[in-house]
Formats: sequence, C-alpha cells, structure tokens
Amino acid sequence: MAAAAPPGPGPDMFEEIVMAEHRFHGEGYQEGYAEGRHAGAAEGRRHGARHGARVGAEIGSYLGFALTWQCLLRKCTDEKNSKKRKALDSLIGMIQKFPYEDATYEKLQEDLEKIRGKFKQMKINMDEQRRNIKRTDNWKSVYSF
Repeated sequence: MAAAAPPGPGPDMFEEIVMAEHRFHGEGYQEGYAEGRHAGAAEGRRHGARHGARVGAEIGSYLGFALTWQCLLRKCTDEKNSKKRKALDSLIGMIQKFPYEDATYEKLQEDLEKIRGKFKQMKINMDEQRRNIKRTDNWKSVYSF
C-alpha cells in the first residue's frame, strides 16, 4: 500500500497569508472608524453644549441690560429718551425672536451678529445717558423702579 503524501501548502494557504495584511487593514479601519465616530459625536455634544451655554449667557446679559434701562427710562418722557426706549424695545424684540431651540436655523449667526451690533449701539447711548445723569434730589424719583 502506498503511503499518502502529506498535504503540502496549497494555493489557498498562500493566498490567505498574502491577503492577511489587507484583511487586517480593513478590519482595523472599520474598528477605528466606529470608535472615532463615537468619540467625535461625544466631543461634538460637549462642544455644542459649551458654545450654546456661552451664547445663551451672552444674550441673557443683553436682555437684562435692555430690561433694566427700559425700567429706568419709563418715567422719562422727553423725545430723546423716547427714541432710546424705542431702540431698547427693538433690541428686546430681536432677543425674544432669537431661535434658541433651533440650532439648524440658517440665519442664526447673522441674527446673533445683529443683536450684538444693536447691543453695542445701545450700550454707547446708555453709557452717555449714565454720564449725563445729574445727581439731584429728584434723581431717585426719576430713576427708580
């Protein structure tokens, strides 16, 4: 009886060895991509929360500024202060219309810049108003809540 020849390396075995690097590269890429996607999403959420909080605090301070001056100017009925009250009302309206909940709003950055510009304009006007206040006996009655 003839002894069977030991199985030698076949073409499939060589192909597996040659293709192993390619296969491992592909598997590593898929694993890395999945991990990177997960880590990127988490980092994106953290960044979005931080940035959103900063924008919210900024706009909140603008609203506080405008509401405070609106109360202070309520009793001042001259035309100059009337214009300032209208400008404050405009700023408050812009802030109230700002889309806090819709991060996909196309003009979000544009509207934010308009609010910032209006606030800067109002701050200059109100700083001038503050400097021009004469501290008289009736000051508290005019500028009191």
